[in-house]
Amino acid sequence: MEPVTHFLTGACLGRAGFNRKVAYATLAMTLAAEAPDIDVLWGLRGPLVGFEHHRGITHTLIGAPVMALLVTGVVWLWHRWRGHRYQREGDPPIRWGLIWFFALLADFSHLFLDWTNNYGLRLFFPFNPHWYAGSFVFIFEPVLFVILLVALGSPAIFGLADREIGARRPRFRGQGWAIAGLAAMVMLWSWRWAEHRVALDMLRNQPITAEAATRISINPYPIDPYQWFAVVETKDYYRTAILNVRTREIISQTPEDVYYKPPVTPAILAAKRSWLGRVYLDWSQFPLVQDGGVFGELPGGAHYTRVTFQDLRFAYNALFFHGRRDHALGGSVVVAPNGQMDEMELDGHVQH
Repeated sequence: MEPVTHFLTGACLGRAGFNRKVAYATLAMTLAAEAPDIDVLWGLRGPLVGFEHHRGITHTLIGAPVMALLVTGVVWLWHRWRGHRYQREGDPPIRWGLIWFFALLADFSHLFLDWTNNYGLRLFFPFNPHWYAGSFVFIFEPVLFVILLVALGSPAIFGLADREIGARRPRFRGQGWAIAGLAAMVMLWSWRWAEHRVALDMLRNQPITAEAATRISINPYPIDPYQWFAVVETKDYYRTAILNVRTREIISQTPEDVYYKPPVTPAILAAKRSWLGRVYLDWSQFPLVQDGGVFGELPGGAHYTRVTFQDLRFAYNALFFHGRRDHALGGSVVVAPNGQMDEMELDGHVQH
C-alpha cells in the first residue's frame, strides 16, 4: 500500500488501546507501520537497485523484529531528547520491551497490507524467494483511506465541541473510533476477498480462451469491489479482460486484449540474462518479453536491439494508474551487437 495508509493504520492501532498500556505506543506503532518502506533508500542508487531491493529483507518475517527494534531505538532517542518535561501524573509507564512488541505488531500490519495488493512481497526471504500476493486490494484504496481518516479525525472534531462547552478533555481520546475504523477495514478486506473469489470462479466457468488456461490472475480496481482485471495465460498467448461480478459481464476485445508470446530471439536471451532481466523475471508473474527490433544502426550493418519487459498484471488503467498506456512497472534493455547490455531502463528511468 502507499505510505499514508500505513501510517494511518499504525496510528489507529496505537489508539485502539495500546496507548493505555505503555507510553509512546501510538508513536512507535505509527512509525513501525511504515518502517519497512525504508528500503526505498536503495532507489538513491538507481531505479533498478531500488526495484531489486524493494519489499526485500525489510518486508519479511525475519526482518520484522529488527525493524521493530530500530523503531524502538528511534523512540528511545526521542524520549531522551524530550526528557520528563511532558510526563504527567497518570500517564502509562515506559516499558521498552512492550514498546518493541507493539512496534512488531504494527510492522506485521505493514506486511499484511502489502500482501493484499497484486505487487506482493517475499515474506520468507531469503530462505524462500517466492512472491506472495493476495491481489484483492488496489495499491491505493480510497475507501480504506477515508475510513482511517474518519477514525483518526473524528475525535479531534468532536473535541472542539467539548472545549466550547468547557468539558474536560479525556486523556485517551478516540479508542472507540480507532477500533471501529480497524473493524471497518477488516470488513472491507473480507468483502473484497469474497468478490475476488467470485471473480475467479466466474472466469473458470466462463473461459475466454480457446486454448486451455495454464494460469489465471484476478487483479483489483480501486473503490469498486465488483470490478476486476483478469489475465489468463495459455501455452501460446495471454488474454486480458475486465470482469464485473455483479452483472456477470466479461469485457475482452480481439485482438487488443490478446498478447501472443513472441519467439525467443538471441537479443531476448541476452536481455533475460542481464541484471534487469534476472531481477524482473524473479518478480514478474505474467511477463511479456518482446524484441523491439533495430534500435540503432552501426557501420557494416550491425545494430542495437531494444528488448522490453512488461508484467500483464498491471496492463490496465485505474485512477492515476495508466498501466495499459504506459506499460507501468515495465523495463527495457538495449542489447549491443556483441550481446552486452548498452542501457537498462525501468519505469522510464535509466540505471546508470
